Parts: sequence; C-alpha cells; structure tokens
Amino acid sequence: MARIVCVHGIAQELKSRESLLAEWAPSLCGGVSNAGGHIEASDVDMAFYGILFRALGSKSGDGSVIAIPSYRPGDLEDELEVQLLEALFDAAGGTEVDTGTKSGIAPRSVNRMLQVVSAVPYFGKQAQNLVIWFLKQVRRYVTDPEIRKAAQDSLIALIAEDTRVIVAHSLGTIVAYETLSAGHGPGVHTLITLGSPLGTPALLSRFKPPTVPGKSSAPGSLASWVNIADAADIVALKKSLRPIYGRRVTDHLVNNGSTMHHVLPYLTARETGGAIIDGLRS
Repeated sequence: MARIVCVHGIAQELKSRESLLAEWAPSLCGGVSNAGGHIEASDVDMAFYGILFRALGSKSGDGSVIAIPSYRPGDLEDELEVQLLEALFDAAGGTEVDTGTKSGIAPRSVNRMLQVVSAVPYFGKQAQNLVIWFLKQVRRYVTDPEIRKAAQDSLIALIAEDTRVIVAHSLGTIVAYETLSAGHGPGVHTLITLGSPLGTPALLSRFKPPTVPGKSSAPGSLASWVNIADAADIVALKKSLRPIYGRRVTDHLVNNGSTMHHVLPYLTARETGGAIIDGLRS
C-alpha cells in the first residue's frame, strides 16, 4: 500500500483514479525532487470520488454529449450556493456598482457575480454553467450524507499501516480533514492541504465536526498539518488556517502563476515537497 495518499478536488468527474494518478504522481515526485528529496511514483496512490458527481448522459440538439448540465443563473437557488458565489466574488475583487441614482449602490445579482467569477483565469473565462456546477458539487458534498460517506470511503479504503502522508486539494481537503477527524488513519502523521476551502465562513458550521475558529484543532492523529495556498487562489478563501485550527498548522504562500488553483503547480512546489519529506521521516 502507498505511503502517500492523494485526494483530488472538484470537477474531476470525467476522470478516474488511474488517470488522475498518472498526472499527480510525477508532479508530486517532482515537488519532492525540487525540495531535495526523492520518492517513487509507487509511493503514491489516489482516492477517487469524482464519479459521484458525473452527470447522466444527455445529448444536445446537434447530437453531442453534454458532460456538464446546462445550468443558468436561475439554477443557483440554494442559499449555500449563493453564499459560496458571494465569497468567490469578493475574493475575485468584485465590487459594487454605483448607479449614480438615489438608490446608490446597485445590489449584487447572481448574474453579475457569475460574470466576475467566471472571468477569473482559473475558470479560463469558460461558461458560467461551469462555475455553477462547481458550486453545486461543494454543496452536495456538505449536505448529502451518501455522497459525503462515499467520498470518505474512497480515502479510508487506501489508508494502510504504512500510510504517513495525505495530500489533498480543494474539496478533497474537506474530505481528508473530516475523514481524519472521524478517527481514521491513526498512523497518518502529516496532512498537506492545497488550495483549501477549509476556512470558508459559509462552510465552517457544515463540517463534521463543525469548525469553530480559534477553538477547533487539527485531527488528533496528526503531528503536522501543512497548508499551502496561492495568494490569488480564490477557492482558498482564507490563506492561513492556523488561526482557525491551531498551532499544529503551518501555512505557506506560493505563486502558481495564472493557474492559481490548478493542482499540478501546487504539487511541484518546494513547500509541498518539503512537507512530504518531513512527513515520511516522522
């Protein structure tokens, strides 16, 4: 079994454990090499839960298969989804518009917030339905017990006696945090979170256990929790998790260029590689 188990983030529903591992393992080996160490690709495994979000096949008018539902702004009706969109909008530098009338500042609209967020380089100025699809995946994980359990089971199944490090990205950091908090993986020494939304205010009360800033802590089995965020990563709303989860958390800022939330630059960062080296020595 693997000494390092990885947990992917959102929007991986069209991939598989094998295809993700083929991307992650070489990059993770590169990050360790950049930090002056060495691991083998065989040291790494991938917990895959993306299939839980794969949409049922349907066809468009021209006969092509639709992989992502054709969401429109009106489909963002759930309160949590709107709260998450507002957080992304603020993190993306969204501002209110002065109407120049007695009404003053125009109220936020879902349409406008989607326009701003979808223009962020991470989303590649792609269709707004992709942003909505991302938001719905996060909401479904924290509100659907079956999806939550299945995602965590994908990680639990790979944690073995020799597993020492878990590397998680984006939504996967929530999966990893909750799994370890539930007492699984007592031999895991180090958690590495990349581009994590674990500091998002709208989500804190929905975690299991609920997070109380300043009073919650890293899962008891951990000797070290290394949190790594790009300063421009809007998904990692709070770049520093130490004030929220306690002194066992070490925060690092990195620069991933225009691909601020993409996982591969996170994996090749020296900070990530160094945390893996330290975790395997524990």
